[in-house]
Amino acid sequence: MFPKVLKKILWILLWGGLLAFPTLEASAQFDASAILRNQNNQNPNDPNNPNNMLGSNPFQTQNGEEQPAMPTDSTKKKRIRKPLESYFFNDSIRALPNFSWTISRDYNQVHINPLDTTLATFRIDYPFYKEGVGHAAVGALGQASLPYNYFERPQYRNFSFAEGFDVYTYRMENVPFYNLKRPYFHFMYLESGQKKFREENFSLTLGHNISPTTGFNVNYRSRGTKGLYEWSRTKNHNLSVAVSHTGKRYSVHAGFINNHIETRENGGVVGEWAIRDTTFEMPSGVPMKLTSSEATNTYRNNAFFVEQSYGIPLLPVTESDFSIANLPAVFIGHSFEYNSWSKVYKDIRGTYTDDRYERDADGNFVPQDGLEYYKNWFINPTQTRDSIYERVISNRVFIQAQPWDRNGVVGTVNGGVGLDLHTYSQFRLDSYLNGKYDKVGKSSYFVYGSVEGKIKKYVDWGADAKFYPSGYRGGDVSFGANLTLTGYIRKRPLILEGRMETRSPDYWQENLFSNHYVWLTPLRKENETRFEVAFRVPDYAFEVGVWQGIVTDKIYYGADSQITQDNGTVSVTSVYARKDFRIAGLHLDHKVLLQWSTNHSVIPVPLVSAFLSYYYEFWAVRDVLRVQFGVDGHFNTRYYAPGYNPALSEFFNQREIEVGNYPYMDLFLMGKWKRMRIFLKYQHINRGLFGNGEYFAIAKYPLNPGMFKMGISWGFYD
Repeated sequence: MFPKVLKKILWILLWGGLLAFPTLEASAQFDASAILRNQNNQNPNDPNNPNNMLGSNPFQTQNGEEQPAMPTDSTKKKRIRKPLESYFFNDSIRALPNFSWTISRDYNQVHINPLDTTLATFRIDYPFYKEGVGHAAVGALGQASLPYNYFERPQYRNFSFAEGFDVYTYRMENVPFYNLKRPYFHFMYLESGQKKFREENFSLTLGHNISPTTGFNVNYRSRGTKGLYEWSRTKNHNLSVAVSHTGKRYSVHAGFINNHIETRENGGVVGEWAIRDTTFEMPSGVPMKLTSSEATNTYRNNAFFVEQSYGIPLLPVTESDFSIANLPAVFIGHSFEYNSWSKVYKDIRGTYTDDRYERDADGNFVPQDGLEYYKNWFINPTQTRDSIYERVISNRVFIQAQPWDRNGVVGTVNGGVGLDLHTYSQFRLDSYLNGKYDKVGKSSYFVYGSVEGKIKKYVDWGADAKFYPSGYRGGDVSFGANLTLTGYIRKRPLILEGRMETRSPDYWQENLFSNHYVWLTPLRKENETRFEVAFRVPDYAFEVGVWQGIVTDKIYYGADSQITQDNGTVSVTSVYARKDFRIAGLHLDHKVLLQWSTNHSVIPVPLVSAFLSYYYEFWAVRDVLRVQFGVDGHFNTRYYAPGYNPALSEFFNQREIEVGNYPYMDLFLMGKWKRMRIFLKYQHINRGLFGNGEYFAIAKYPLNPGMFKMGISWGFYD
């Protein structure tokens, strides 16, 4: 049965068609009578007669003989498609049949991204494994994760509780925009496990260009699991709706974002022995620290943004100027964003039992019951409902000067001013009396700028700066510079980057009142200096990068999950290398990361992290079916990996147990048939075969046991 809205639409279309029919009929009669009158008043043999056409006078007289008349071309002329004239895109980008990009919130800039329709990374279904050597994950799809590479870890200035879900959420910086020659529709669905414990990964993309410069798209993702382990169900829904217009002078990008995340929290296993030394009939039998089904986190995020700019050429624009990218010009723009986040944590007080709590004098295990995950219950001694809310309204006005052209020695000079209005809300003890949540409003304003250019085709350079003069976050400053050297042969880039930043602590790091954790502690500003050198040779699938960071007064969550600030300086060094070998259809892909930290209790990192992939790829049917099968493996050396605190939704630096030295391997078979990709995988193929049995990436949180997965991805371009 149709919904009421659909019924109304159908009735409107039906009545509209019936009402339009008599009008169309009368119009047709009027046109026919007009033609007859014209034929009566004009000589049908007159070549200037517009009605001289096949049907009204099928024969013409020439030299006294009747000749067949030539029919008039009544075919509708094809409308000339106006080209994409935007200064954002060069000729090589315009030549692509479809491409995607993201925008910068501070500058009049876009970043081009390819559309992924190949088998290259399709087998990697967890988003936190797609970049570098991957992340240390709490567990299954949809749950929090932390990059192994310290220099890739997100650093949210607002609502840091969402950092763990960074790879899932849409933000203004990663909302995709598309330019499509044809309407684009793509969906993907992957699933695994029994119905009771099923893991599902669904995504849908719809894009269409109204004109070469104007288009819209909708992206929706639903990822999560019903939970193999006790109380580990996760739902992760992410939606972005975007509209763009990239004209010759005027451009606008607008979008709406909704992120909704629900997670059940189990606090991790009571002991690693439950995974290493004990075999349970089902993973759901593994004992966890939080024993109540009411232990949940719910995150909600809604955002709206619009960014627009207008270009003013400093020289006359001629007909031969395809765009104003090669002309001196000034661009004036404005960026607006409304962004709100909320988090609600619930649980009920309960206890758990550790069957191997300690050993007695004879070496036998002594159990301990009545253990609790949280030590403190400040507000309510029996149950928890912690609710916090944060809203930021951002405005930026910027100007971009293009002295010569966008590929000149000084390509663009950017500058802007911004104002952020912050609202923080949380429950406090006196809220019991007045019935209202405590709200705090703050404002921060800043100035920023950058300059970038290109020296022929060999050198790209740039520098940027941002400064908060006073008020909230007053004194925060950041400087950055980059230099890219590109060889003429095979485009071998050498990238040098450096950044220095002084940043204020997040509001919640200084002010938090909840049932389990309370602090009101002024913190000093963090200071961090980073340097990066990277060398990439795409044609040889080779990449190497070196990072060096020096952090002073680092803010982190200590072993007891309390906010802590280090009083010294910590140095972190990372060396990353990637090399893919190919022997006919055999691919041997390697990604390895080496890291050193001078203080692991402040910044813990594994010495070695690696992602290796060995597979064979071939044409099963030439130019029709491409097949790929092989093995993926993740590995890191043993170290004090971070723990995860459900009430705070934060990773903390525990010093109780070490995890690592366990290879986590997946066996896969992929296929690409025209526009369809097929997915078959057995995750954790080596469980029980080899390894130390401790398949943890985050302390106390085991990764998924063996699981079969299958799915499909299909794209339509018409």
